[in-house]
Amino acid sequence: MPLLKANDNAMRDVLSRAKVIAVVGHSDKPERTSYQIAQFLRRAGYTVYPVNPTVKEIDGQPSYSSLKGIPEQVDIVNVFRRSEYLSEIVDEAIAINAKTVWAQLGVSNQQAAQKALSAGLNVVMDACLKIEYLRLGIGEIDSAS
Repeated sequence: MPLLKANDNAMRDVLSRAKVIAVVGHSDKPERTSYQIAQFLRRAGYTVYPVNPTVKEIDGQPSYSSLKGIPEQVDIVNVFRRSEYLSEIVDEAIAINAKTVWAQLGVSNQQAAQKALSAGLNVVMDACLKIEYLRLGIGEIDSAS
């Protein structure tokens, strides 16, 4: 499985095929980037599951304390936690058979990336899912919304 950041075709394929995205570190505060990106992903047609053990629900949707609680197969684990937490998040992603670990801008950990790659997951580090979605022209969503 590839490190996708350098491969537009592979990144486009992952984003086009994905249906379910777990947002780890999803805030319940509308001014936070994780909240805004999750809202964008919902408008783009993805099923989005918030993962944040400190929040019970976000906009009426349950927030899960870990990836293991999500009731369906996760295609992309989108990470909004600091880099030092990536290794344990990758362990959880492997345990639930997620297909891709996507660490947002400023978030990367080469050991965690290698662990995910060795387990057969796709990996994106230090890249915004929304920016890449729009750059690659995946959907028909209005970028201003």
